Parts: sequence; structure tokens; C-alpha cells
Amino acid sequence: MSKSVHSIDDEFLALPLGALADAALARARALGAEHADFRLERVRGAALRLRDARPAGSMDTTDLGYAVRVVHGGAWGFAAGVDLTPDAAARVAARAVAMAKLSARVIAAAGADERVALAPEPVHAGKTWVSAYEVNPFDVPDADKAALLTGWSERLLGAPGVSHVDASLLAVQENKFYADTAGTSTTQQRVRIHPELTAMTVTDSGDFDSMRTLAPPAGRGWEYATGTGWDWDAELARIPGWLAEKMAAPSVEAGTYDLVVDPSNLWLTIHESVGHATELDRALGYEAAYAGTSFATFDLLGELRYGSGLMNVTGDRTAEHGLASIGYDDEGVQAQSWDLVREGVLVGYQTDRRIAKLTGADRSNGCAFADSPAHVPVQRMANVSLQPAPEGPTTDELIGEVERGIYVVGDRSWSIDMQRYNFQFTGQRFYRIENGRLAGQLKDVAYQATTTDFWGSMSAIGGPETYVLGGTFSCGKAQPGQAAAVSHGCPSALFRNVNILNTTQEAGR
Repeated sequence: MSKSVHSIDDEFLALPLGALADAALARARALGAEHADFRLERVRGAALRLRDARPAGSMDTTDLGYAVRVVHGGAWGFAAGVDLTPDAAARVAARAVAMAKLSARVIAAAGADERVALAPEPVHAGKTWVSAYEVNPFDVPDADKAALLTGWSERLLGAPGVSHVDASLLAVQENKFYADTAGTSTTQQRVRIHPELTAMTVTDSGDFDSMRTLAPPAGRGWEYATGTGWDWDAELARIPGWLAEKMAAPSVEAGTYDLVVDPSNLWLTIHESVGHATELDRALGYEAAYAGTSFATFDLLGELRYGSGLMNVTGDRTAEHGLASIGYDDEGVQAQSWDLVREGVLVGYQTDRRIAKLTGADRSNGCAFADSPAHVPVQRMANVSLQPAPEGPTTDELIGEVERGIYVVGDRSWSIDMQRYNFQFTGQRFYRIENGRLAGQLKDVAYQATTTDFWGSMSAIGGPETYVLGGTFSCGKAQPGQAAAVSHGCPSALFRNVNILNTTQEAGR
């Protein structure tokens, strides 16, 4: 579990958290709710953007409000409010119950017979949790943030061949208070940050390309931007050379290659082909209207050969600095870590309390999350990560095992079908491998496979020293749409005989 030197923000604690929860839950009980939960949250987000070392935009917003969710008559009800008085909270609870009653009538009229029931969870009373960070980015003056981005931008702009530079810094502080009729109450604080720079070159003939920093978003504070957890100086020093080499690189010859995939690229393949595919609500069809379904259907649990025997993937809500790490989810479930794929076989899913109960599980694994006080919690992705081999090879040693192949670095565009099965991914940099050595960059590369073929072709996994926690600030799901931050850790890995497309040829150019 993540640990922090910080405590919950005093301004958040000064809000009437307990009084509002007591009023809302008491009204829900009085109106006959079988279950009720109250969630008050304050989400502060800030963004700063520069273009060619000049300000291009900034924002600093705070979303503050609360929600009441109930189960009444076997149906869900939900309502939200912003008036921070006990009477208003009680009225919101009454609206949630009224919504449940209406939902129950609609369900009955449709002839459906599916009462909402929740998997049990121990009571967690008076618990607090704060994510692991050193310096809250919201305690750092905006001038200091702008100065750092300006300095980085000017450094890149001064390098030969760099025509333009985009720089950005995103930061979020999320506070949540949760209480339910079972007696659970939790108060939490999460901080996350994502600095990013992109250098672009434009030639006299009109050719252009770009190179972006590979530093992933992280559940850290301002210290991440100043060198803790990432070597910014080293990466910035190499970006102009990487970009120049890419511009001069030959176009790949389409065909079959062995691939060594760097964690900076592989995290996104994990996200799309494993993370989304093992969301159990999706696998059961509950997200079909918007987010799609999954080839990894529930009847295949314990049977589906997802990948090679080297493949071990965990769902984890506890990883230090993970973007999806929490102490307790938005249903009061304590954070856990569990297996999704073990020795290449599908052995688990990501669940919330309703889906867990529906499928006969003893307990949810804590995947309920709402991105706003105005939104209902839905089942969201944990930190889904491919585990390294305990004494596995280095990335250089993996490359040394390849006669003819490609080393893939950094994420870029991607495409995958609605069952998370057929896909293709590109990257930022591709290096030809000849006789176990890197032999210069290639371009116009995409790798294409089905999920099970790709993971089945994995013949070697790097050791712990190759493991990196990648991720994204904005994974989308649900209707109305919600965004969630999630991390994916992985080592470098070797895949044999993967189909490579030439993207320029595929585009008909």
C-alpha cells in the first residue's frame, strides 16, 4: 500500500462531511433503502501549456459536490447535489430513492428480473489514505512551473533541427469522503502529475515529424518534474538526435519480424488488449452500447489460453505511485492485488460489488470509481501490469537473442476492435535489429496481431530492472462518459514472428 508523509488537506476536512453523510443516509434508511452510500469529493485539476516557450493556455478548476446512491426495491437510484447543508443532503437522498422507484417500475414493465445485490465487504470505519508524493504540485507557484517548462522548451528549441516545441504540465488533487449504511467511512487524498514535451521538425520540402518525452504520468508530486523518478536532463539531451535520425530513417519493409517491445510501448498494448478485455462488466455485455464487449467471456475463466506460459498479469489497486491506486474504492472496498492471467491462462477479472455478486464471487476486488461528484460509480480499470521474470534478462540481452527484428520504443497511435481482439499499434521509435545488435532507426512501422496470437508469441520477459510503470490520465468509459487515470507496469519483452505493416503503404501513399 502506498504511504505518504502528508495528511488530508485541512480545507477538505473542514467541510461538513459527517453531518452531510448522516443526514443523507438517515433519510435513505427512513425511505426504505436496502443500501445507501454517500460520497463527497473535491477534484482540483490544473493544466499549463506552452508553444515554442511562450504561454499557450492554462486552467485551474475545482469540482466540489456530493452524491447519494441507493438500492431500493432491488433497483439503483442516484442523485447529486452541491448545497452543503444537511437538509439539502437529505433532499438529494430522497431524490435518489425516487429515482430507484422509477427504475424499478421501468424494469418491471420491461419484464426483466434482475435485482441489484452487492457482494459483502467488511466495515472500514474512520479510515484515511493519502497517496505517495513529496511535494503537492498545487503548493508550487505557477511562475515556478512556467519557468521549468520554459527552460525545457528553450533547451530543445536551441538544438539543430528542432522547429517547434510543445510543453505541458497536468496536475490533479482528488479528495473523497465516503460513508455508507453498513458503517464504512473513508477519507482519501490522491495527487498525480504529468509533464510532457514534444519536439517537432519541419524541413524545407515540407516533411515533418515529432518526438515526445516518454515520461509517463505518475501518482507523484512536483518532485517528479524536478528529477525524482525520471531523468529529464538525459532524455531532453537525446530528443533532437533521435528526431533527426528518425527523419533520415528508411521505411520498413512489411513482413514478419521478431519484436523486442520496450515498456514505454508495451503498457498501451496491455491497457487495450488485457486491461479492457478483463473488465467483467464488459465481458458480460454491460458496456456493449458504448465501450464494447470482450473476447475473454466469463465462460472461459480458467480455460482461455491468453498467452504464453511466461505471461503473468495482475490487477492492482495498491501499487506505489500507480494512477489507479487507492486505499478504498467508491463502494468502500479496500484496495487489493490479484491475478488476471497466470502462466498464460485467464484466471480473474476486474469487478465492482454488483458484478462480483452477480457472478457468485465472495468479494469485489475494488474497481468502482466515479470521476466526479456528479457521476455514478462504474467499474473501472485497476493498475493492470505484466510481471517481470524474477531473474530475467536486460533489454540488451533480449535484443541479443534476435537475428532479424525490430526494437519498439514509445507509444503513438493504436487501433483495436470492440472485442479487444484484433489490433495494430505504432510507436515513437523503431530500431532495426540485425544479429543481436541495433542497426539504426526505421519508420512507418506498425505491428499487427490478435490478442491471443501476440501474447502467445512472447518467448522471453525482461527482469525487474527493465520494469517501468506507464499509464494514462484519461481512460474513457461509460455513458455519460467518464475519464479515469490508470497505470500499467511491464518489463521489456520479446515476441516472435509478429506481422509488421508499412503504414505509409497501408495509407496508399
